Amino acid sequence: MTLAFAQIEAAAERLKGHIERTPCRHSKTLSQITGAEVWVKFENLQFTASFKERGALNKLLQINDRGRGVIAASAGNHSQGLAYHGQKLGVPVTIVMPRATPFVKVQQTRAFGAEVVLEGDTYEEAAAHAEALCEARDLIFVHPFNDVDVMAGQGTIALEMLEDAPELEVIPVAIGGGGLIAGVATAAKHIKPEISIVGVEPASFPSFTARMNGEDSVPNGQTIAEGIQVKRVGDLTYAIVRPLIDAVLLVDEPSLEHAIALYCNVEKTVCEGAGAASLAALIEHPERFRGRKVGLILTGGNIDPRLLASVLTRELVRDQRLVSLKIVGDDRPGLLANVSAVIGGRGANIVEVSHNRLALDVPAKGAEFDIMIETRDARHTAEVIEALRDAGYPPRPL
Repeated sequence: MTLAFAQIEAAAERLKGHIERTPCRHSKTLSQITGAEVWVKFENLQFTASFKERGALNKLLQINDRGRGVIAASAGNHSQGLAYHGQKLGVPVTIVMPRATPFVKVQQTRAFGAEVVLEGDTYEEAAAHAEALCEARDLIFVHPFNDVDVMAGQGTIALEMLEDAPELEVIPVAIGGGGLIAGVATAAKHIKPEISIVGVEPASFPSFTARMNGEDSVPNGQTIAEGIQVKRVGDLTYAIVRPLIDAVLLVDEPSLEHAIALYCNVEKTVCEGAGAASLAALIEHPERFRGRKVGLILTGGNIDPRLLASVLTRELVRDQRLVSLKIVGDDRPGLLANVSAVIGGRGANIVEVSHNRLALDVPAKGAEFDIMIETRDARHTAEVIEALRDAGYPPRPL
């Protein structure tokens, strides 16, 4: 089996009027930051906030016996697309998710009327359970990536991107199981054979990279990009993708976090970890993209609110806009007021104060303060620290 451009064109006709034709816009600020000319395809604007609707719906529309019901294993976005469109088409949907799937994805999938079964610690374990349930209940299995109809649906993204931005020279694409890059690479290479397709994987889950090197994929940690946290790339997707791509780049967690924060702070849009992978590649491998016209697919925005808050706060710490300082001085009235006056006088904000008189490394007549301050940037932080030092309260960064 293979994937033909005609199948992607047919999928595009099938999907018209059922999904959002999301915008693909040039980003002046991201271009300045990365050194590339950057266009962003906002697939987080789909109703379920993910591109996965495309492949799921394309598959559902071609099922004749819809009353039989379908089943899938998914970390979340495929499940939501399948559940949402299954509900609209009257197709019963069962979804098996790993137990660690973010609650927001579980909740939203159930809200679309699907039966959600939480089973296994990994996608592979959830998939094995889904296959067993499929056989036991005589359901139709809808694979999240290793299915030609699903890949064809995902490939419609490239049709829209190259219609809106025909000047694109390279498209970095996140790889989990490989369904998205299979569809995008097939469509883009047919329309513009000279275009470069680059895969992007989290360094902790290099499944495609391992397959290219003839090795077993060995996960080496957790990733914020759980949507592409797949131990083994699909056999069919790999066969389709391998001849069409130029390279696969690995990105580390700080780059993924930074990319999520950039989408939020620069584009004012919500992005999940997997959705940030292509921008993370530009951040971590700038020399590969500098000066080139690059199309990024912001694949989804389903991120747990607490995780997003943590990512944004950690970004403030990285930028030295949120800094914790330790100040030791004489335990006398007015010490904290004096320190506060210095910090406030320099235009910084005190976020949190912890007063400790019992630390053994502090003199018995001394006092220790742990103060968290908020500043404009790293330079402003340095000015505040210098002012504290000049006032006789030299801080020690924590």
